[in-house]
Amino acid sequence: MMRRLCVALGIAIFPAVPAAAQDTTSLVLATTTGTYDSGLLDSILPRFERESGVKVKIIAVGTGAALAMARRGDADAVLVHAPQREIEYVQSGDLIEGRLIMHNDFVLAGPANDPAGVKSCADIACAMNAVGRTGSFISRGDRSGTHEMEQVLWPRAGLSPDSVKNRVETGHGMGATLDIAAQRQAYVLTDRGTYMAHPAGRKLAIVFEGDPILLNVYHAYVVNPAIHPKVNLKGARAFVAYMANPATQEAIGRFGRERYGRSLYFPDVGRDSMRLHQVTP
Repeated sequence: MMRRLCVALGIAIFPAVPAAAQDTTSLVLATTTGTYDSGLLDSILPRFERESGVKVKIIAVGTGAALAMARRGDADAVLVHAPQREIEYVQSGDLIEGRLIMHNDFVLAGPANDPAGVKSCADIACAMNAVGRTGSFISRGDRSGTHEMEQVLWPRAGLSPDSVKNRVETGHGMGATLDIAAQRQAYVLTDRGTYMAHPAGRKLAIVFEGDPILLNVYHAYVVNPAIHPKVNLKGARAFVAYMANPATQEAIGRFGRERYGRSLYFPDVGRDSMRLHQVTP
């Protein structure tokens, strides 16, 4: 079984990069743990490797760590889901030629008996307030896209993360954080794809979903070789183009249907309704 990582946004003209500085037969993809834990990349990347002749090395970390890899030039491409944070890296020139690829959503999962009474809430602010006051919450605490969303939600609930008494940070990815939440029967914010694909999800219930703010948008970028000369520009561009091509977009839309009865991700290339979420320099 393969394990992977991703790229995309902004256009620039770069000086020629000496061929000797590049390994064009392999690609380092820095991506989120959700795309790894859900199995999506294992499903769609084999065709890319066959067609391109480029071997993909996936580094599955939080979005913050993936963006830091891009800034150090330790990745060729990234696939991430924290649009507001991505802007900084596009503006600095570390990320170029970005494409909006797909979305799913975040959900609040927790014990099936819902001791905090979240299920009675009409919006996520109410749900997070209920958890913060009377529940226990497991946070990734890793500057990932999921952690970034959590930081947005607590103030909307009238709370600060530090004021939530029974909040624990794991410092780990989504799968491991779900494991801990399931063991402790605590509440956790998770992307829907990982929740459905990871075994721990079956030990927790979705107690809140559907608030528009919980939209979870993914972009792919090329790491800029004008700043980071060892980047495999050809491979990174091929990867981003592959993620955006119609056949891959269709495969993304199908992923999960047979096993889970619904798609875990929704393709977004060419969707006008998603333009507000595109990251531009």
